[in-house]
Amino acid sequence: MEDIEAVALLQDPVRRRLYEFVVGRGREVGRNEAAEAAGVGRTLAAFHLDKLVDAGLLEAGSRRLSGRSGPGAGRPAKVYRRSVVERGVSLPPRDYRTVAGLLAEAAERAGLDRELQEAARREGVASAAGEPCGDLDALAKVLEARGYEPVREDGGDGGGPVLRMRNCPFHALAERFPPLVCGMNLALLEGLVEGSGGVRVRMDARPGWCCVVAEPSKNNQD
Repeated sequence: MEDIEAVALLQDPVRRRLYEFVVGRGREVGRNEAAEAAGVGRTLAAFHLDKLVDAGLLEAGSRRLSGRSGPGAGRPAKVYRRSVVERGVSLPPRDYRTVAGLLAEAAERAGLDRELQEAARREGVASAAGEPCGDLDALAKVLEARGYEPVREDGGDGGGPVLRMRNCPFHALAERFPPLVCGMNLALLEGLVEGSGGVRVRMDARPGWCCVVAEPSKNNQD
């Protein structure tokens, strides 16, 4: 299905609520849970969820929601999660991804990692000029507007809070040129928090997440 047709499905308020709930959970979601969150019946929720799967906006699988296995564990239930397919809509269509890929390939071949990081850091500093990112809450608002989908987690083993991002806005390029693009991403976020004194960012690559995390700076924790 074309991108514009797929995204048009979200004009339906029920489908949009279901989609936003599944995406917001950051994990597989069952039909009953989604239906309750959207305030509709299970049958109606299943119909709309499967429409979103057909459009490529969600992916479906199956697992036992009880977490048990073996006799008496029950039948596997259908579950839904965010699709890994990216959607971009413009009229007429524009092929920015190809241009970005070519530029990234040229930068990598020429060894321009440092120059790209410096440019990204300047962009981050400029972007934060009117939006101070002195703490995790302020940074989360800026990152949410940029499509990162920040999630605040409590640190384990006595550690402090950590801000992780479910979505990487540069995912397609990061898969092709990981060191180049992830280094650029880190520099961009370093620019956003530069001079704040309250937040620091660092690499912490995990499958399915943005490669960068943010946390209170050690000086701020003291």
